[in-house]
This record gives sequence, structure tokens and C-alpha cells, in this order.
Amino acid sequence: MCGRGWKSHPIMGLTEFPATCYGCSEPRFFPAALLPNRLDSEGLLPTPGSFVLALQLEGSATSAQAAAGSVVELVMKASPISQAVLVILLLFSVVAWAIIASKLAAFRKVDRQTAQFIQVFRTSAKFSDVQSVCASLAQSPLVGMFQAGYAELNAQIRQGTPTASSPGAPAPRPTLKSLAAVDRALLRASSAEVNKLEKSVTFLATTASITPFIGLFGTVWGIMSAFSNIGAQGSTDLAVVAPGIAEALIATAAGLFAAIPAVYFYNHLTTRVKVFATDMDDFALEFLNIAERNFT
Repeated sequence: MCGRGWKSHPIMGLTEFPATCYGCSEPRFFPAALLPNRLDSEGLLPTPGSFVLALQLEGSATSAQAAAGSVVELVMKASPISQAVLVILLLFSVVAWAIIASKLAAFRKVDRQTAQFIQVFRTSAKFSDVQSVCASLAQSPLVGMFQAGYAELNAQIRQGTPTASSPGAPAPRPTLKSLAAVDRALLRASSAEVNKLEKSVTFLATTASITPFIGLFGTVWGIMSAFSNIGAQGSTDLAVVAPGIAEALIATAAGLFAAIPAVYFYNHLTTRVKVFATDMDDFALEFLNIAERNFT
């Protein structure tokens, strides 16, 4: 049957396919599904673009491996001064990361035990009940403060408790001689706990401030070596200058690698210490309120 009156319709899936039709001057149209699967087979054939993409991927992988190998070679061939600078920076970085890991783990434990201690402190009817759980929550700074305040409280009560006037009379109510003394005991304990929390954190500040200058020293030394090679060989060719400059830049990169994490975690840890100090101030006020309400 001739397709003289057919029209190409993209929604119905008809496409123009020129074919020989005797007695017909117009092209015939066939559904796209009836066409030969020529495009699919052609899509599987390699094209010039695919070869270019494969070569680019292979070249990028090779260049990355070559860059890593060149860095190692530069470090191994560096001068003794430059190698000493890199070793010092490596030691600073290793110690800083060890402090960071230990402090993060310790602060997580402090958070957990502080929450448990606060719950026990606020739900207990007597200070002696709180004292009984202090050994199991020793990592919390509030435990040290409570023990200092409780010791001062007991010392004043023992010294100031009057004797009963008669054998059958009820025991007098214990009273505090000085609430300010209890406050000073809590303040001393708070300072001691803050010092314990800040222990070794200052090394991160030292690392953050000194390692860039150590790396800068290695950079200056590498540039000096590069200019010395230029003078010795009498050539300003890139092959003569490049190794010394690259050696200098490696020292700079190592200094930044040690300094940047130290700066970040120093700020993070000192912020956590400030939060703990605020919690200790609040606990001291709460302890003093209870002592004033019950022993004055």
C-alpha cells in the first residue's frame, strides 16, 4: 500500500525513511520501531573522542604518580638542613595529632560523666549520697569541686557544732561559720580543674605559631641553595633552578600542614574548656545556695 497521504508525526513515532515506491513520487514513512537497529550497533563502536578521553585519564593518573614520586625524590635528595627542618615539622605534627585525639576522647568522657553527676546531685537528698558516686565519675570537673566544697563544709560543721545542754535535749542544728570560705574552696577547685582540662592544649598553640616559621626557614634555605647552584654552574636554566625552589616549597607546605590543624583544634578545644568553666561556675553557685539554705 502506498504511503502517498502519510505525514511524519514525532509523537506517534513515525520517521521519514526514503524507500523505492513504484508509482509514487513522495517518500514513505515508517514507524521508528520498525527501522533497523543500526544506531545501537554504531554506538558500540569506538570513536575518536573515546580514545582522547582514555588518553587523558591515563595521562592524569601517570602525572599524579610522577608528582608523588618526585616529591619523595626531592625529600631524599634534599640538603641535611632541609631534611632536619622536615623532620622537626613531622614531629610537631605527630605530637599535635596525638594531643588532639586524646583531648577529644577525654572531653567526650567529661561531657558524659558531668551530665550523670549533675543528675545525681540534683536528685539526692543528702551530700553524703552524692559523695558515694564521686569515685565512679572522677573524670567530671564538678566532682573535684564538690569534694572540695564538701570537705570545707564538714570541717566547719565539726568545729562549730555545740554540745547538747542536757542529755535528753535534741541535737542542735549544724551551722556554717563562713560561707565565704566554702566559696573560696570551690574557686580553688575550679581553677585546678580548668588547669587539668587545659593541659597539653597550649602545645597546639605553640605548634600553630612556630611551625610556619620553621617551614619559612626551610624555604629560605632552599632558595639560598638554588642561587648557590646557579652561581656554581653559571646557568639560569630551569633545570638548575627548579629542584632548589621545589625543595624550598616542600618545607613551606610541611609547615602549613602542621600549623593549620593545630590552629583549628586549639580554638575548638579552648572553646570546650570555656564551656566546662561556665558549667563549673553554675555548679558553684548552686552548691552555695544549698549550703546557705541548709547550714546558715
